[in-house]
Amino acid sequence: MSGVPKRRPTSFDVAERAGVSQPTVSRALSGSPAIAEATRRKVIEAAEALGYFVDERAARLRRGSTGTLAVVVICREGDSASSINPFAYALLGSVCVAASERGFETLVSFQAREGEFFGHYQEQGRADGLVVIGTTTNAAAWEHFRGLDADGRRVAYWGSPFDELDWVRSDNRAAGRLAVEHLLAAGYRRPCFLGALNTPQVQFTERYEGYAEGMRAAGLEPCLAPTVNAATREEEGRRAARRLIERGEDVDAVFAACDAMALGALEAFAAADLAVPEQIGVMGFDDLVAGRFSRPPLTTIAPDPAEAGAALVEAVLDDDDTKARRRVPVKLIKRGSSLRV
Repeated sequence: MSGVPKRRPTSFDVAERAGVSQPTVSRALSGSPAIAEATRRKVIEAAEALGYFVDERAARLRRGSTGTLAVVVICREGDSASSINPFAYALLGSVCVAASERGFETLVSFQAREGEFFGHYQEQGRADGLVVIGTTTNAAAWEHFRGLDADGRRVAYWGSPFDELDWVRSDNRAAGRLAVEHLLAAGYRRPCFLGALNTPQVQFTERYEGYAEGMRAAGLEPCLAPTVNAATREEEGRRAARRLIERGEDVDAVFAACDAMALGALEAFAAADLAVPEQIGVMGFDDLVAGRFSRPPLTTIAPDPAEAGAALVEAVLDDDDTKARRRVPVKLIKRGSSLRV
């Protein structure tokens, strides 16, 4: 009768066509070494002829796995998707790739509004674990997901403001030291850190600490150009750079806590007719695509997003009795904003 959906073939249909038992079909298609290769080929040919596919989700559930990893991206409430830090997107993509390489699909959720946070994917049998990434400015979201950290739950956090959680972070102190070494080698003598301390963004503080260590190792006193809250990181960097100019301090380079702040500082220096890199050097952290096309292109330090994504997936999926404390190595990317002619 027309309009009646065609029945999907089953493993029993494959067994009948191949002339074997249904358990033999299951073992053959799951790769069991107990099945002779000739029998396996016969079963595969029958399955292909019938258009039969193994229900991987059902098979995983029978083995106690969903085959899925949940990823929550924390956003600022009221922000659009286009305003999310591009590094978060790069990290999200890397987590998805790393999960796929482990045979897992990813379930992605963008969350920002208090009262609508959700992370109980493991309890509902929808995922084997959870990765949480995103902005630290949404304090309510981090408090919610902080509460999910408990024995038996598999959760890993990127950029967590709470040290007791299973975090994965860049090697931020190494980044600060690397920034100082680069700026001094380029001929600058008074590099200053541009950013905020004692905020939920622990990674910014760690970068300052590494910067301060590098300055003291070179016999120099650390300098701070503090930022204050603004609508965007770019505006924070722009305002901090303006105040630095107004103070008239003997500063000839800045290492900004992130690329977005560094891009704002570039705008402020250009507006004040300060030539970059000749009069003042600028560098940031993250390797945002926008920095590659700024004028001049922005020197930066960044972790490899692929390594960061792999570390997060390992922290969730690998069995380990100890809590994850993973540092992702960083590298210096030299561009025009810190290279004096």
